[in-house]
Amino acid sequence: MARTHLLGVYDDAVKAAAAAGGVRVRRLGTVTVYAPALDHDIDAALGPGVSPVRVFTLIGGVLGCIFGFALPIATVRDWPLITGGKPLLSIPPFLIIAYELTILLAALATVAGFLILGGLPRFRRSLLYDQRFSEDRWGVLVGCDAARADAVRAELARGAAEVRHAEA
Repeated sequence: MARTHLLGVYDDAVKAAAAAGGVRVRRLGTVTVYAPALDHDIDAALGPGVSPVRVFTLIGGVLGCIFGFALPIATVRDWPLITGGKPLLSIPPFLIIAYELTILLAALATVAGFLILGGLPRFRRSLLYDQRFSEDRWGVLVGCDAARADAVRAELARGAAEVRHAEA
């Protein structure tokens, strides 16, 4: 099916939140909200979500721990320094390196996940974005199937200052 985008422009955050919530509850399409400032009504209307950034953090932490043990073990095996009959592969001193690399790679993976999933950096501005959304207007962009466009338009029209077909 062909996809289309409809954009509703609102002069109030409550109206934008109601429209976004209505589209989400009726499962008419994917909702993106543009707002000049943070608004908790819009967050509530979009529904609870679990950030996938935490997966990046977990993967970074696990890889950091693996590398934190692998690096000193490989170093000791390549350049053995026998001191007083102590074992070469002793885990307690390696824990410090593993701990530090776990934190370092988890933090770097978290930042990378935030940037990747946030679509940053954006080198081109979206054609669907309106400059008024940075000033005093709220926008609700809905991507939907062409067959549902009329239902989406009716949902967005409730309280909207303007509803238009947006070209992607």
